[in-house]
Order: sequence, then C-alpha cells, then structure tokens
Amino acid sequence: MINASLAGVIDAARRSGAFGRVLGARRSVEGILADQFVDLTDFSADRLARLRVTPSAALGTSRHRPSDDEIEQILDAFSDQRIEVFAPIGGNDTADTALRLGLAAQARGQSLRVITVPKTIDNDLPETDHCPGYGSIARFVAEATRDAAFDTRAMAQIYPIKLVEVMGRNAGWLAAAGSLAFETDSNLPRPVICLPERPFSNLDDLATLAQQRIERDGYVVMVVPETMKWANGQSVAGDEPVWVDTFGHRYFPSAGEALARELGSVLAVRARYDKPGTIARMAMLAASPVDLDEAFACGVEAVRRAVEGETGTMVTIVRTNNDPYAVRYSSAPLDRIANTERRLPDAYIAPGEHDVSPEFSQYALPLLGVSFTTYEVLQ
Repeated sequence: MINASLAGVIDAARRSGAFGRVLGARRSVEGILADQFVDLTDFSADRLARLRVTPSAALGTSRHRPSDDEIEQILDAFSDQRIEVFAPIGGNDTADTALRLGLAAQARGQSLRVITVPKTIDNDLPETDHCPGYGSIARFVAEATRDAAFDTRAMAQIYPIKLVEVMGRNAGWLAAAGSLAFETDSNLPRPVICLPERPFSNLDDLATLAQQRIERDGYVVMVVPETMKWANGQSVAGDEPVWVDTFGHRYFPSAGEALARELGSVLAVRARYDKPGTIARMAMLAASPVDLDEAFACGVEAVRRAVEGETGTMVTIVRTNNDPYAVRYSSAPLDRIANTERRLPDAYIAPGEHDVSPEFSQYALPLLGVSFTTYEVLQ
C-alpha cells in the first residue's frame, strides 16, 4: 500500500496548486542523505494509476535510523531543495524519524511541515483504527491458512502438523488474521493461533495442545509469528539473532522451521511449515480494494493537512460505522505514536483459548474488502 499512498500524495500535491515541485527520495532517508531525489511533478495520469496498484515501494525503502548529525544533514538537504513539506510513508520507525526531524527543524527555525502517512502490515500503530497494508496482508494470511488447513486435512496420515509462519513483530494482529477465513467453514477445525499476547510457557505446553488437536481432529494447523517467544521472553528459534537493524529490532531464524523440527521430534510425527515471508506483504493478487482506497486517501489527507499548516502529526483512520463499513480521516501527534506499539487488545482474544474472539472478526473482516469462497468439506 506504500505506492497507493504515494500516488495520493502526488495527486493531491499537484491538485492543491500550493507547491512548485513534488519530489520523491530514493530509499527514504538514505536517498535524502545521498541527494538522490526523483522529480514527480509531471507524473502522468496513466503512470499514477499504475503506481497506485504497484507492489512494494517504487521509490525504495530503508531501515536506517539517522544519527543526530544525519538529521541535521537531512534538514540541510531540505533547505537546499527548498522543501517545506515532508510526508514520509511508514510505521513506528518512520514516525520516530519524522518526529526527530520536525523537532530539529523547529529548534533551528527552519520552515518544515512534517506529516506522516501510516503504513505497516503489523497494524501496531496507536491512535488509528487500523493501518493501510493490514487489510491486504490479513486477506493473504486468512486465505493461505485456510488453504493450508485443507491440504493438511488431506495429508493428515503423512504429516498431521502444519505450521504457518507469518510476519509481524510483537503484536498478534497478523497471526490473528489466520482465523478469519474459518468463519465460512464451521465444519473445519479452527487453527491454533499463537499470539504474542498469550505466549506458551514452553515447548511441552505447545506439544500437549498439538497432540490434543491431533487426537480430536486428526491434524492441527498452527499460525506462528516469525518473532514467536516463550513466556520467559526467549525466542522459540534460539538465543542468537541473525541480524539487528539500526532501530534495535532483532531478527531470529525461522520460528516455523524450529517448531516443525521440535514438535515432530517430541510427538514422533511429521510436521511441516509454510513461510510465505515477504511475498505476503507484496502479493497484489490479495490486495484489498478497501485497503487501496484508504491508502490513497491517507496520502491525500496528509497533503490537505500540510497545506492548512499542520505539522508533527500522522494521518489516522477513524471508523465511524461497521455495517455498512465507513471511515473518516483525522490525525494524531507523532509523539504519541513514535516508538509505541499497539498490541492486540484482550477483547479480541478468546478467553482461555489460543484463538480470537468474534469481536476481532467483526473488526477485521470489513478491511479485507472481499467475501471468502465457501469450500466443500467431506466427512
């Protein structure tokens, strides 16, 4: 959804008549520091329409957290280019950088309005009902998990355990999405949703539940976050991260692979895992039409607010009705968003179970923009 929001920013900035140029930066702050700008002022309507439905990030992206010196260099680059509005698109880390830039510009008396456009598949930004990007990846995860369940049901005598590893950091929004397509198939056993908010104590507890499901249903499907931890905070994939980015986020080996190996050993059955990985966040075949429209609208809203003089905020989505689904757009201060994660609330978690509540389904299903096909379940 990054490109849909970018298209909204470009379109609104040109239509506003308030700006002489519209510039994009390659690889976000890294491109600004390297003076790698792209002039988007005369972007044609045809290219804009294609950009809106292009996956990933057309300008490139970054995981670089600028140092204090680099913040000053970025402001110097803005001054040199006569840039007075900065509209970055991203999540928690983007909000952190935007907040620092806005405060630094204010401290040195530089004219700069900073309004971020929300985008994170993790759906963990506070102050907004949901984040652009979540509806589409939730649709992908929902359909992939149900399809994996049908495959595992057919192959239960060969491998009765299937783990579906999903992206996400410390919040359970993506794992929870694995439950959504099961609403249409009441005869299909629901998956075990391994939520960061309700961690298992240890491997034995997880294995016990898996064995119970196999005895009851003949197989079990589990949705596991790539960052899954035990209750003591230890990663299920081991103690040593394979990479730590400049924001301090630790990346461990595959949780799904580790659990498939260990559960298979403990229960003496074959366990397999599927890891869609980054393809889940860029597969336009699963793009939600609601998500596309809202992402574009968030870009438009950021420009509208900047033209009115607003700064130091992030565009937010406010749900005004659920049936029929409707939203309006607002904003919230960046200092209430940067470095803050919104976790799955208790109301969305089924009491005493590793599953979600009906309230979560009511929240998430409108964001997918489609209805699920009902499959046939043979007894």
